[in-house]
Order: sequence, then C-alpha cells, then structure tokens
Amino acid sequence: MTLATATTRSGPKAPQGGRGGGRRRDGAAWFLVLPALIPILILSVGPLLYGIVLAFTDAQSGRTRSTQWIGALNFQDLLHDGLFWDSFRIGLLWAVGVTVPQFVLALGLALLLNANLRMRWLARALAIIPWAMPEVVVGIMWRLVYNPDAGILNETIRDLGLGDGRDWLTGLATALPAVIVVGVWAGMPQTTVALLAGLQNTPHELHEAAALDGAGAWRRFRTVTWPAIRPVALAISALNFIWNFNSFALVYVLTSGGPGGRTRLPMLFAYEEAFRYGQFGYAAAMGCVMVAVISVLLAVYLVGRLRGGEDA
Repeated sequence: MTLATATTRSGPKAPQGGRGGGRRRDGAAWFLVLPALIPILILSVGPLLYGIVLAFTDAQSGRTRSTQWIGALNFQDLLHDGLFWDSFRIGLLWAVGVTVPQFVLALGLALLLNANLRMRWLARALAIIPWAMPEVVVGIMWRLVYNPDAGILNETIRDLGLGDGRDWLTGLATALPAVIVVGVWAGMPQTTVALLAGLQNTPHELHEAAALDGAGAWRRFRTVTWPAIRPVALAISALNFIWNFNSFALVYVLTSGGPGGRTRLPMLFAYEEAFRYGQFGYAAAMGCVMVAVISVLLAVYLVGRLRGGEDA
C-alpha cells in the first residue's frame, strides 16, 4: 500500500495548462521577440511597403497638388527607358566584376592566413583594415590615389618610365575598371574572414590522411578543403553579389556615375531621378524592380541550399 502510494505521488503529472498553456507560451515568445521585431517593421518593412505604394503614383518634389494614383504607368515607362537598362547592365557588370575577383583573391589570402606562419596574428589584423573603414573614407582615399596630377598611381607610372599616367576616373575606358578595383579592395576582407572561418573548421586530420595517401596540395584542396568550405563560399558569394549590385556610396564618392554614365549603377540612377529631378514615383518604381531582382537571386540561392542539404 505504501509503495503504491509513493509511486502514484512520484509519477509524472498530467499537463494542467492544456491549450491555454500553449497560448501563454506563444504569447511570452512573441513578447520576447517584439524588441527586435519592432525596429525591423519600422525601419525596414515600413519604408519598403511605402516605396511599393509610391511606385504606383506620380509623386514629385515641389508640387502643390495632391499625388495621383497612376497604376503601372511608371513601370511601363521603365520598360522603354534605355538609360535605366544601361544602368542595369552596368550594375550587373560591376557586381560580377567585383564579386568574382573578390572571392578568388580572398580565398588565396584566407589560405595564406590559415597557414602556420610567423606573425600570423599581425597579418590577420592588417587584412581586415579595409573592412573597418567607411565607404566614404575609402572613396576619398582612392580618389587621391587616382588623382591625375599628384596621385600615387600616376607618380609610380612616371617614376618607372611607363608614361605620363592618365585620368583614371574620368576616362571612358578606365572609369569602370578603376572603380571595380576599389570595390574588390574594399570588400575582400569580409570574404576573407568568412572563408578563413570555414578553413579553421576543417578537421586537420583529413589533411594529414590525404597527405599520407600521397595527395599533393592541389588534390588536398580539391578533395578536402573545397568540400568543407563550399557552403560558406556559396553563401558569402551570393551575399557579396547582392551587396555589390546595391552599391551606392563608394561609386558615388568616386565618380558620381560618370563619365557619361559609364559608372551609373541602378542605385545611382534611382537616386538621381528622386533627388536631382524630383521624380519620386518613378524612382520608387526602379527600386521595386531592383527589389524583385534581388528577391529572385535570393530565391535561387535558397533553393540551391535546400537542394544541397537534401543531397547531403
């Protein structure tokens, strides 16, 4: 009798809350999420929704009459706007031209920093300096480097006897490549840090086993290193492409979209339409198109990651 009573008292208790307890837990979870959710709704989702609504209006600056709803007229005008599609093409060239060399150079630097070298900590600290600098400061610094009269680049060319130098940021043929070089330099540290983290998470025993089997450096990279860092590489490359496609401050400081629109990225074109010409509705339509493009790229990336996870 005593044993039965003790067993009954020490057994698991039936849930008391039922559905009400689940609701209370959900409410507590939402309450904890709200401090992070409210700024996102106010500063990100709210302006995005307002911009989408603005794209279907004829909103302009300095107008006394009320804004009128015009439907998809702004998007119809975009389809026939050659300047916009030129800026879109330049934006794709810029994004690819920055992302690809950025990844290749960052991968080489990450492999170097992951090696057992002396003063490795100092090299790692120096490698992330460009990441710590604001884009405006980077743009001003590189404008001094590219200065046609007293810039260090042209001075070096003259000292080496390779010519008199040139005006890199105003030449039609050199403006975009010069800006791409700056984009690669400025964005390489964050890619290096991500790849270095992936390399450090690769088990060292796998490299030792491959070396004992007679695998050379390239084969070890192809069979051990790359499979280990591939998810990180895909993630950082996709994010870099999106960030580069949406670039504004760096190119604006360097060239303001010139010369002759050769470096006018889509964000720069939308900025000019909104704040130079006052076409807020038209600029908002451009923003919606760019959001749609970025959403498609993100969807492709996420589908690829999900399929990769299923295969694994």
